[in-house]
Amino acid sequence: MASAALRTELECPICLKIYTDPVNLRCGHNFCRVCIDCVLNTHEGTGGYSCPECGEIFKRRPALHRNKKLRNMVQNFLSAQSNQEESGVFCTYCVDSSVPAVRSCLLCEVSLCDKHLRVHKKSPGHVLCEPTLSMESRKCSVHKKILEYYCTEDETCICVSCTLTEEHRGHQVERLDEASKKKKEKLRNVLQKLQTKKVETEERVKSLQEYRSKVEEKVTDDTESVTALFRDLRKRLDNLERGILRKISRQAEYASLCIWDLQIKKDDLYRKICHIEELCKMTDPLTVLQESDTGDLYDTKDRDNQDRERHERFLHDGGCLDVADLLHSSLMDIIRDVNVYFYIKEPTGILLDVNTTDNSLKLSDDKKTISISSIDQERPETPERFHRCPQVLSSQSFSSGRHYWEVDFGGSDGWVVGMSYPSIERRGEMAKFGHSNKSWGLYRNGNQYLAMNDNKGVLLPANVPNYRVRIYLDYEAGQISFYDLCDPIQHLHTFTTTFTEPLHVGLGVWEDFLKVCGGNPKM
Repeated sequence: MASAALRTELECPICLKIYTDPVNLRCGHNFCRVCIDCVLNTHEGTGGYSCPECGEIFKRRPALHRNKKLRNMVQNFLSAQSNQEESGVFCTYCVDSSVPAVRSCLLCEVSLCDKHLRVHKKSPGHVLCEPTLSMESRKCSVHKKILEYYCTEDETCICVSCTLTEEHRGHQVERLDEASKKKKEKLRNVLQKLQTKKVETEERVKSLQEYRSKVEEKVTDDTESVTALFRDLRKRLDNLERGILRKISRQAEYASLCIWDLQIKKDDLYRKICHIEELCKMTDPLTVLQESDTGDLYDTKDRDNQDRERHERFLHDGGCLDVADLLHSSLMDIIRDVNVYFYIKEPTGILLDVNTTDNSLKLSDDKKTISISSIDQERPETPERFHRCPQVLSSQSFSSGRHYWEVDFGGSDGWVVGMSYPSIERRGEMAKFGHSNKSWGLYRNGNQYLAMNDNKGVLLPANVPNYRVRIYLDYEAGQISFYDLCDPIQHLHTFTTTFTEPLHVGLGVWEDFLKVCGGNPKM
């Protein structure tokens, strides 16, 4: 069907045959050169010329422009038709039976089997070719002679008579076999480049297919992660909203409590003043000296300096909660958690260094758990070991990147986790995590958290822990953060500085045990 439709498109509207040497008029319609010449000849002397297809009028005989693209399409179509009908070309002289032809003579316009080919004339004028039914395509449409040459300038096959015409005079022409050989050489070079590109393309396709498989797996993982993250974010935001609204509503309550507290103090002062005034009015010395309720009257020292400072600060600030600052800091904590969640999927694996472990601590065989021991472990004294300070450092150090670790404390209320430079002291108070500018620590005592660095502590709100904490390090950002892994995760504190040395994870315990969770350490 497609071949038939294409053939219809390649037929001249005058002769209704496949175009031979197609040309077009200015109006864009195509015709065989011979056909349109005949039509235009009939218009001579009529005062004008017209297109047989659309009727457009031309005052002068229109110039004919060769349609190279259409000519190539015709040649490709006829060549394809020839290949398709190869088995249907039979010897012209074998009339009694259909004998397949092996060659065709373009001069005689006959097809020959092996028998008749042997007796056929071999003179130069007889041009033999592969068996074909479309011999006309191998002859010049103008001179009806065999196409023997190729005009390199017009890129067309021509006959010997064409070389003498004005159209091709002075043009470089070559024998068909010579031109074909050159074209094949060019085609081979193109083919080699195309084959190289084909191999490269196949490799790219393979690489992209592998990448797509990885992406599909990642898409599944990321979808689950994002779903879980937004579920957690919604819970966090709900908790944050309730907490901030609760603090806002407590502002007036706090003012009332301050007033009530000061009113009690004022009433007590009035009572003392009245009592003293009465004593001062008495004339009997014995009565004054024997007064039994005067013990607290001499105590004029102010014992509530902190309350006074708090009240003055409250009045100075106008009693208003800085909601914007509170929201900003709380949301930044949530954003920091999102960064941790997406940048690092799994805890970084670490092992605890036995060479730094204090002899009051027992180290597990897998080097991930320390526990307090009543028996001295009698490890050799070395400069690296903590002395009379129940602490240990990790074997691995970190000087770049983002990492996090999770530590299980199993309900113990006496421990410290943090990070330390390798240059930390190993004896005395300065050896304790957070007691110098070379270490950062999160302490747990009872139900209270305390964040320490450079011997300065920040007391954190009391809470019921979930028996596991997270240490997050962003070395380039200069941040060490601590989280309580409750539901939802609670940000406890972040230290921000500029690191000047590699960092080791540090653990310390004086009740029960601490255990590093998850992660496969890189040896």
